[in-house]
Amino acid sequence: MPLLRAGFCNYSHLFDKLLPMSEKRQYRYFDLIMAAFVAVLLCANLIGVHKVSSVDLPFYGEYIFGTGVLFFPLSYLFGDILTEVYGYARSRKVIWAGFGALIFASLMAYAVTSLPAAKTMSAEQQAAVNLIFGQTWRIVAASLLAFWAGEFVNSFVLAKMKLLTAGKYLWTRTIGSTFAGEAVDSLIFYPLAFLGTWSTEQVVAVMIGNYFIKVLWEVLATPFTYKIVGYLKRVEHVDYFDRDTNFNPFTLKT
Repeated sequence: MPLLRAGFCNYSHLFDKLLPMSEKRQYRYFDLIMAAFVAVLLCANLIGVHKVSSVDLPFYGEYIFGTGVLFFPLSYLFGDILTEVYGYARSRKVIWAGFGALIFASLMAYAVTSLPAAKTMSAEQQAAVNLIFGQTWRIVAASLLAFWAGEFVNSFVLAKMKLLTAGKYLWTRTIGSTFAGEAVDSLIFYPLAFLGTWSTEQVVAVMIGNYFIKVLWEVLATPFTYKIVGYLKRVEHVDYFDRDTNFNPFTLKT
């Protein structure tokens, strides 16, 4: 039975291609993971983006970081799980769902902060709302572009590494894809958002510091990733290999 199940999981994508669209397989947890991905993405960008914190590190001193960096890597964790279990094509749909949610949140924040305040609202309250939800279009554009590129690179690298390793050594894929995806995200976001406003030295320092926090987060989360991925593969009876996948990020076909 284990061998039969393993064989079914490894080639379950063939059944998906043979079935008509109306009979495509339905997965128990896919929608929940997609919802969690979008929720983490929105919270990290709306709640954590304005708070800057610091810790004192031995031999280094004060380490300053944006608090959102502690939670944003969760989106990469969910992205790894989606691609590893369900394949690149389904992960691509989730990335586009997150991208659309970020666009809507940005438009809503702009509308809310642009509307005139009622007389019952104090100037301090209005200023607080504008401070929390008001962002320049430069930062919004940089955030959207960085997210889109970084997530697709992360998913693409993981899918290709899975083929290269024949499905073995999951840790190499989750960490390797995060190395690549977070590098692209950081190289796009920080220069586009802050170069010219911050000094070049500060942009580089924050970019490198936050990048290593994100990658370290993924490394520390590896044992949990193994458990989640293993559980999902067992209960969903799927272990997708992207052998014939169209990696075009602009199509939603599965």
